[in-house]
Amino acid sequence: MTRGLHLRITTPLEALVDTPDVRGLRAEDESGGFGILPGHVDYLTVLPASVVRWRDAQDRLRFCALRAGVLTVSGGTEIAISCREGVLGDDLAGLVARVAELRERDSESERSARIEQTRLHSRAVRQIIRYLRPDRPGAFDHPPHLSGRDGEVS
Repeated sequence: MTRGLHLRITTPLEALVDTPDVRGLRAEDESGGFGILPGHVDYLTVLPASVVRWRDAQDRLRFCALRAGVLTVSGGTEIAISCREGVLGDDLAGLVARVAELRERDSESERSARIEQTRLHSRAVRQIIRYLRPDRPGAFDHPPHLSGRDGEVS
């Protein structure tokens, strides 16, 4: 009989899974779904928000919805998944819906970050233009000469 895999799934706040006898695991990364069985070569991949599935020693199928993470396989016997957030459950359909929510939340966070980055970039460009207006004498001198109140560039 072959020895099973030791699976650990952790978040920054807790260990969700620490089971020493997993028969096999299915996950997905950006390239698609993949499986891991005992004896797998060392492996490292980034997981998007997705559902990880595994079979335990009693042949029960287990599930965990993840919010982005990193999966490593070591020595053909150890699987470690570190994720931002994870939810264990037995209802695959419910977990798939949860993953859709996590992906939407991540997408919204990325949109907000892009909007803020664009706003900061526009503000910096406006500041540069304000100080480098060619209609002002000495505007292109380096460094600009400060004079007047409020450090106005002359």
